[in-house]
Amino acid sequence: MYDQMTHERRYQAWALWLLRLSLGIIFIGHGGQKVFGLWGGPGLEGFVQWIGTFGVPPVLGYLAAFAELAGGICMFLGVATEVGALLTIPVMIGAVFLVHWPNGYLQHDGFEFTLHLILLAAAVIIGGPGCGALWDPFKKFRK
Repeated sequence: MYDQMTHERRYQAWALWLLRLSLGIIFIGHGGQKVFGLWGGPGLEGFVQWIGTFGVPPVLGYLAAFAELAGGICMFLGVATEVGALLTIPVMIGAVFLVHWPNGYLQHDGFEFTLHLILLAAAVIIGGPGCGALWDPFKKFRK
């Protein structure tokens, strides 16, 4: 007999998989720029120095850079995905208010992209990793 709920859950799992992979790629890319200087990024010292111009202490700059990279890796691989998403949210909240807020919404360098990353990371926390997660320690809480 055809089970509509199982069918819907399968599609939801694939949708969450696409969401976490996309977010993982974005955060690995931006975290890689901050930590390693990849793709024209400032590197760790450059990022910490730059974010310091906004009054952020160096230790928080280091934490932000590594949280963004680690969160992206966790989401991409599906390893404690919810923790990875949770690592990125405070970083993006800081980016919204410290960097992008003065530029407005849907303006050059505005806060719409970072705001949507927060909302998408929250969706991953709520929905879980979807298909193909390597380690899902929170699976028992979603039943």
